[in-house]
Formats: sequence, structure tokens, C-alpha cells
Amino acid sequence: MNKSRPFGIRDKIGYLFGDFGNDFTFLISSSFLLKFYTDVMGIDAYIVGVVMMIARFVDAFTDVFMGRICDRSRTTPVGKFKPWIRRMCAPVAIASFLIYQSAFASYSTTFKVAWLFVTYILWGSIFYTSINIPYGSMASAISPEPSDRQSLSTFRTMGGTLAGLIVGAGIPLFAYRDVDGRSVMDGSRFTLIAGIFSILAVVCYLICYSLTTERVKSEGTEVRKGESVLTLLKKAVSNKALISIIAASVVMLMAQLTMQSMANYIYPNYYGNARMQTVSTFMMVIGMIIAAIASKPLAKRFGKAEVSVGANLFAAAVCILLFFIRPQDVWVYVSLGLIVWIGLGVFAMVTWALITDVIDYSEIKNGIREDGSIYALYSFARKLGQAAAAGLSGFLLTAIGYSEATAFDPDVLDGIFNIATLVPALGFILLAIILWFWYPLHKKVVDENVKILKAKHGDD
Repeated sequence: MNKSRPFGIRDKIGYLFGDFGNDFTFLISSSFLLKFYTDVMGIDAYIVGVVMMIARFVDAFTDVFMGRICDRSRTTPVGKFKPWIRRMCAPVAIASFLIYQSAFASYSTTFKVAWLFVTYILWGSIFYTSINIPYGSMASAISPEPSDRQSLSTFRTMGGTLAGLIVGAGIPLFAYRDVDGRSVMDGSRFTLIAGIFSILAVVCYLICYSLTTERVKSEGTEVRKGESVLTLLKKAVSNKALISIIAASVVMLMAQLTMQSMANYIYPNYYGNARMQTVSTFMMVIGMIIAAIASKPLAKRFGKAEVSVGANLFAAAVCILLFFIRPQDVWVYVSLGLIVWIGLGVFAMVTWALITDVIDYSEIKNGIREDGSIYALYSFARKLGQAAAAGLSGFLLTAIGYSEATAFDPDVLDGIFNIATLVPALGFILLAIILWFWYPLHKKVVDENVKILKAKHGDD
């Protein structure tokens, strides 16, 4: 442990602002990019999905490469990971803004697809990776204590939730206009909103940089000489905890992001009321707040993985109920959605603490601590989940016949409802199965690993 001020609320608030900054660009992409390119730019949904999937697979290299850079970086007076936040905050914000240029809507399809591909790669595979990997890795350097890391995980999730409130509630209010009684996305308004969010992202990153402190410099954190990325991947395959949490992350994001993405079609198309998406976002925040209050005591008593299993089965049950009752009143749909977000929110509050448990497990297993590399693999898995959600949503929308011309066809609307309820339900069920039967770091094992590492590092 480096001598510095004790861990406290300043670190928690600073870490919160880091994910606040992340999600100003991440959420606009995961929630609205498909809608923007289908409805404003006129690109088929499956093409947008393919582009997003290809871009995420590029991250197989850039995420792991950035993790290795972090592990090999020298520790500066402010730490190993923090400098990257200051260096990369502006590039990631600019690249995000460039994706949403409605002025190109009248250009050829080839140009628009190429523009999406290039700008999306720049944003996600290069600049977002170069700031998100150090930011996520920094959690284990802020404090070695499991309770502190759980607090960071909770505050990180709350930062994402606050960004989600602004993105999810603000965009439906300002980005749509009424055309012949129907809610239609306005491209120029959306471009302006994207620019504002990029500026806010930079501000949040700088607050994170200013408030957080890296305290932990564990012995053996330097990467072994001659160890290649291939060696890292071979070790990862044999790491049951890492592989299972990667699988869990993929299905979790498929479920969560499909829900968020389909909200852009459920409210303006199925229910004919785009502004109810704002109400839905507030319900999401309320659900997350309830989950934040409940998650820490529940995780402490029963274990993070155990609580996550129950929470996801609960969310799946409500999604299945929605599918069968198919409420015609949008308020019923929104109200039941609140219950889904409570179930999902409990897992969201502990998910970042789960990966620090995996980092500890890997140090015990391999005799070397590789925060950046392990987090990079985990981040890659999350981007696979993003890609899968975008690709799946795009393919399914195409499969049900969705286009600008058929956006309000009754059969298409039924298909939209089916996608919005059944796909998340399946994801939640798969996630619960993975965490219960495959993921090995349940409460008893985690508590024992903490004792082992405290003895190894000489902590009291």
C-alpha cells in the first residue's frame, strides 16, 4: 500500500464520474445508434448490426493490447492507470460525436456505411478502449479491501445510471418530432445532442482524474518478460473464474442492451408515444436506486454471485409475464419494467466487484497480478455482448420486416414486442445458470482468497 489519504467518499464520487463519462458515449451508442442509422440515415438494420459486430471483434486485439500496455506501464506519481484518463478523454469524445452526422443522410449508402464503420472503430476499438481499460483496472489499485471495491462497483453503476437518466430521458424528449401524428427522430437535433454529450463526457473524466487516488502497488504486477498475448489467452482459457464471468457478461449485455435498444421501437412505434421512454428511464433509475440500497447488505450476507442468480431469475420471470399479458396500457408496461430493472440492477451493482474477485483468484492461481490484462479480457467480453445485442436486434428487426416503410405495420409491431420481452428473458435465465453452475467464486471461496492475499501482501 502506498502512503496516501485513506479511502473515502472522494474516491467513490470520483469513480462514479468516470463511468458517468464512459456512458455519455457508450449509452448513446448502445441505445440509439441502431435507431439513428435505420430511421435517420436510412440503413437497413441488419447492415448496422453487422458493422457493429465486426467493430467489436476488432476489440479482441485492441482491448487485450491496451491491457498489456497498462500492465507494462511505469507507475507515475499519480499512479499507473490515471494518466490514461487525462490523455484519452478528448479523443474518445470527438470520435463519438463524429458517428452521428445527420448532414450525410442524403449521401450514398456506401458512403454512410463506410462512415459508420470508420468512426465506430475509432470510437470503440481505439479511443474508448484506451480510456475504459485503465479506468476499470484502476478499481483494484484504489483499495485492496473487498468492501471498498464493492462500494466502487456500486458508485460506478450509479454513475452509469445517472448518465442513463440523462441519455435515456433526454433524447426522447428532444430528438423526436411529430409527423402526421407519429413520433419520428429528427437527425439534426440528434447530432446536436451527441455533441453536447461528448463535452459532458470530457468534464466527467477530468473530475474522475482529480478525485481518485491509486494506493495499491502489489508485488509482481509487472508482466513477465517474453510473455505474449497468446500466452495470456492460453492462461485465460484455463481460468474457470475468468471464462465463466466472460460468458456471463456476454449474455447479460445481450439481455440488457436488447431491452434498451428495443425501447426505441416499443414506445414510439408499438405504443405510439416516444415521450413515455423518458418515463421508462426514470423508472429504470428508481429501480437502480432500490437495487443500490439492497445490493451491498445482500451481497455481504449471501455472496455476490448468489444474490445475482436470484436477481436475474426474478427479472426473467417478469419479462415472461409481460410477453403473455401483452399490456395495451403503456403505464402497465412501464410499471412492470421497473420490477425488471430492480432485478437486473442488483447484479449491475455487484458486477464490477465480481471482476476484482477474479483478479484476486488469478493472482493466487498464477502467482502474478495482471489487473490490466484480465480487465481487458473482461472488457472485450462486454463488447462482445454489445456486438451481440446490436447484431441480434438488427437481424431480428430485419427478420420481422422492419424498415422505414413498415415501421407501424401491425405484424411488425407484434414482432417488436416479442423481441423486447423474450430475448431479455432468455438472457437473464442463461446468466443465472452460468453464475450458479459454472462460476466458482461464491462467497466462501472469495472470503478465503481475501485472507490468502492479505497474508501474502503483509496487510493487517
